[in-house]
Amino acid sequence: MRRRVFFSTINLALTTIREHKMRSFLTVLGVIIGSGTIIAVGSIIAGLDARISGIFEGMGGNSALAFKVPPLSGHLTPEELNRKPLTYEDGVAIEERCPDVLSVSPLLFPPGIFQGPPLDRVKYKGNDMYSIILRGTDETFPGSGSSGPIVQGRFFTEEENRHRMPVVVLGLAVTKGIMASENPIGKWVSVDGSELQVVGVMDKPANSFPGQEYRWALLPYFTMQKVFPTAKENLLIIHTKPGRLDEAIDESRVILRIQRHVPLDKPDNFAISTSDQMVEKFHQVTGMVALVMIVLSSVGLLVGGIGVMNIMLVSVTERTREIGVRKAIGARRSDIVLQFLTEAVVLTGIGGLIGMTIGWLVSLAVRLAFPDLPTAVPLWAAVLGVGVSIGVGLFFGIWPANKAARLDPVVALRYE
Repeated sequence: MRRRVFFSTINLALTTIREHKMRSFLTVLGVIIGSGTIIAVGSIIAGLDARISGIFEGMGGNSALAFKVPPLSGHLTPEELNRKPLTYEDGVAIEERCPDVLSVSPLLFPPGIFQGPPLDRVKYKGNDMYSIILRGTDETFPGSGSSGPIVQGRFFTEEENRHRMPVVVLGLAVTKGIMASENPIGKWVSVDGSELQVVGVMDKPANSFPGQEYRWALLPYFTMQKVFPTAKENLLIIHTKPGRLDEAIDESRVILRIQRHVPLDKPDNFAISTSDQMVEKFHQVTGMVALVMIVLSSVGLLVGGIGVMNIMLVSVTERTREIGVRKAIGARRSDIVLQFLTEAVVLTGIGGLIGMTIGWLVSLAVRLAFPDLPTAVPLWAAVLGVGVSIGVGLFFGIWPANKAARLDPVVALRYE
């Protein structure tokens, strides 16, 4: 009997919604937007989190990064900005004096790396490409986990690096942008005004960022120093023996403290990070983004809830006589409360389902636009979106339901 009453109440709620389609839609528009935002942003965050985690993990479990400031640190303090850069000699010392380190690949940044976005340019026969990722490195870089496969030509050699030869390895996106269908090997290009010969073309790594173009221009380390005498900032990619990452990091930290003359009672004035640490740091960032997303979505849900409460109060007024008739023939206060609460929950539940569908479509569109971004609607986002929508209906439907239940049947029957 109770089940029959429950389903008849739901059917009555659906009938009321069908009779006032536009009013019902406008009422739950805020709920649709709020739940849709949770689903869409949740799917994008989940996909981005998985992709970026894969990128950092693609560095391998036998690599670490040493830099003067922690990666993904966001805002840098004055002390961090004023730290002395790591040097090529620091990398050599780590490689020579750390038993558990196989090799160290330096990455030399162009001047002004902390002063804004890169403005480096590659030019060939009047064709320009800006915002190039320009770095100087040595022959060990292709094994660093940050490089892609060489698809044309070769990587530069130790001899070319030692003799400061004017050679460059370009990213595939760069050669396509400035040379179209020409064979780039052997061609001379201008990199920030310096003429360099292309010896190789490198595709983007398998673990590159979604939608990222591989706009790299890699010079031999000492050639980079020759072209940019004021370049000082270095990132050291430390390759360790299998299973000896922690020991290699400890050894590298000791050598760097010695190299940089850090007193025993002072903290490190550099940072060494592993892929696991960077993944954890990125998870903290995405967690904050998810929290902000939930707070912003709650505004839409709050507006939707107020709309639901308002329309349910109007519905109580419009159906005062109906409530009086139901009470006169034996309906209890709990029956009236259940009727109006069910209508509010069905209304916001439908809004939540519509929002979930819209969020899923947005997720699908993002996946089609960025195939490298594996967006997927996580279970937590779907449950949260629909669950919060139903919760909004329950919370904001209590007052109208109680108001309807408190109506005196005699007064209600005389209401016109």
